[in-house]
Amino acid sequence: MHYINFESKYDRFPTTKISGFQAYRGYDSIYEELCSKCGANTVLVFDYYPGVDEKEVMQLIDRFDANVKIATYDIFKESAQINEQLKYHITEDRVFGKMYYGDFIDLIDEEKLSKAQEQVQNTSGLRIVYGVAASLVAKGDVLVYFDMARWEIQMRFRKGMPNYKMDNADEDNLRKFKRGYFIEWRLADKHKARLFDQFDYVVDTNKSNDPKMISGEAFTTSLKALAQKPFRTMPYFDPGVWGGQWMKEVCHLDCDQDNFAWSFDGVPEENSILFDYNGVVVELPCMDLVLYQPKELLGEQIYARFGAEFPIRFDFLDTMDGQNLSLQVHPVTEYIKKNFGMNYTQDESYYILDAQENACVYLGLQEGIDKKQMIDDLRAAQKGEIIFDAEKYINKWPAKKHDHFLIPAGTCHCSGSGAMVLEISATPYIFTFKLWDWERLGLDGLPRPVHVEHGKEVIQWYRTTQWVKDNLVNATYEVQEEGNDCRIEHTGLHALEFIETRRYTTDKVTVHDTKGTVNMLNLVDGKEAIIESPDHSFEPFVVHYAETFILPACIGAYTIRPYGMSENEEIKFIKAYVR
Repeated sequence: MHYINFESKYDRFPTTKISGFQAYRGYDSIYEELCSKCGANTVLVFDYYPGVDEKEVMQLIDRFDANVKIATYDIFKESAQINEQLKYHITEDRVFGKMYYGDFIDLIDEEKLSKAQEQVQNTSGLRIVYGVAASLVAKGDVLVYFDMARWEIQMRFRKGMPNYKMDNADEDNLRKFKRGYFIEWRLADKHKARLFDQFDYVVDTNKSNDPKMISGEAFTTSLKALAQKPFRTMPYFDPGVWGGQWMKEVCHLDCDQDNFAWSFDGVPEENSILFDYNGVVVELPCMDLVLYQPKELLGEQIYARFGAEFPIRFDFLDTMDGQNLSLQVHPVTEYIKKNFGMNYTQDESYYILDAQENACVYLGLQEGIDKKQMIDDLRAAQKGEIIFDAEKYINKWPAKKHDHFLIPAGTCHCSGSGAMVLEISATPYIFTFKLWDWERLGLDGLPRPVHVEHGKEVIQWYRTTQWVKDNLVNATYEVQEEGNDCRIEHTGLHALEFIETRRYTTDKVTVHDTKGTVNMLNLVDGKEAIIESPDHSFEPFVVHYAETFILPACIGAYTIRPYGMSENEEIKFIKAYVR
C-alpha cells in the first residue's frame, strides 16, 4: 500500500436490498410484462427523462401493434424557437446560465399538443404516447417512466449526445452541461415529481441496452424505506488536469488511468442510489428520493428553507502526486441570486483527509496588496501576457492530515498539490469563478474557462492573512455533548456559513440525534464503523474508511461505534448538518 497501511474496504456500489418485489430485466421481459397489462382499448404512455436514448427504446415500442403512436418529440417547438425563447437563460457564457423555473409546457407547441390529445381521445384500440413529457398528452391507462441519473447524461454528452431537441452533438460539453443544469433537469425534475404516485412502472435506463423495470409500487416503497435508514449514494469518479493518485488505491479504481481528480460521494443531485430486487440491481437518481421524501429525508425546517433540495455536499478532490487546483472564488449570496437565479451560494470547506509532505492550501489574500493590480495581473494572465504570481497575492498555508480550512463565499482559494481533500460545502456545485489556472488546458484540449470579471465582483478584500488565520484555518475548539465521553470538536464552518461540522474521535459508542435535520458524515480515520438504532428501527449499517453516509432527519436517535477493529483502536468521523 502506498497511501494507507491497511486494506481499504471502500464500497463503490452500496446497494439496498428490497424484498417482495420483482425487477424485469431486458426489453423482452419488459415487453411481456407490459403486454399482460394492456387490454384491447389501452392508452400506454412512455414518459422519458431527457437523455434517455429514444432510438433504443423504439426497439420496445415497435413490438406493439398499436393503432396510434405519438412521439412527443414532434410536439415540442423547433430548436430555433426554443433557443430564442430561452436565450436569456442560456446566455453566451460557456459555463453559467440563469436558472429556469418554468415547465415543459412552455416549450411545447400548444396546437400540436391539442391535436395529439384529440387523436388519443378519438381513437380506439391500443394507443402509445412516448417521449419526454408524454404524460402531458395523456396520463394513460399504463404509465411507464424511463429514468436516468444526471451523471450518466453527462457521460453521454461527452460521447456526442445532444441536448434534448437540439442539434448540438458537437458542441462544447460545458455548454451541454450548462443547458442541462439550468434548464432541462429543472424542468424534468419538476415534471417527474408530479407523477411519482401515478407511475405504474419505472425503468432504469442508465446502462445502454440493459433496462431494468420495477413497478410503481416497488419504486415508491423503496424510496420510503431508504428515507428511514442510513444509506450511501453510489459515488462516481472523474479525471482532471490536476488529478492525483490517492483515490485509485483507496477507492479501488482503474490503475491504468492517468489520474482521478474528483469524486462525488455524497451529492444527491448528482449521485445514484442502488436497489437490489432478488439479484437484479436497479439504479435510480438519488434526486428521486429528495423529491419524493423531502420532509422525511431533510426535515421540515430544511424543507421549509431550501425546498426539495439537498443542501449539503461531500466530495473528494485528489491532488496527491497531482497538481494545484485552479485559483478560484465563489459568489456571495446576493450575486448568485441576482445573476444566476439561485437562492443560496457555494460556501465550502477543505477537510484534509490525507496529505503528503509539503502539501498546502491557498487561502485568502496577502496583507496590503493592491487589489487593482491583482485584477490587472489576472486579466493579463488570462490573455497569456504574463504568468500570474499567485503567492504575491494569495496566502499559502501548510496542510496536514485532519486540518480543516473554511472557505466562506468570496474567499480566494484552492488546494495545492499533495492533498486529499474532503470538500464539505453547500450544494450549488458549479458556481466556481476560476481566476488563474496555472497555464493549463482542459482534458478536451481547450483553455479552461476563467471568470475574472465575475470574480472581481465577489472577492471579499478584507479577508487577508491575519483574518484568515483567526477565522478560517483550523478554527477548532472542543465541545461537550450529553451522553458522550470522547473528544468532540467543532471544526467549522464559519459563522457566515449555514453548515455545522463536528469531528468525533473515539474508541467507544457515541450517541447522536438528528434532531429533525439530515446528517451527513464521513469516516475520516479508522477501518470501519457501525451505525445502530437504539430502538432497532433500522438494521445496523456498516461504513468503511473514507465513505460518506447519510442519516435522514426522521431517524432521530442513533449510535456510532468502531467495528471490525482491535480493542482501543480509535475512529474519527466528521458530521455535518444545517444549523
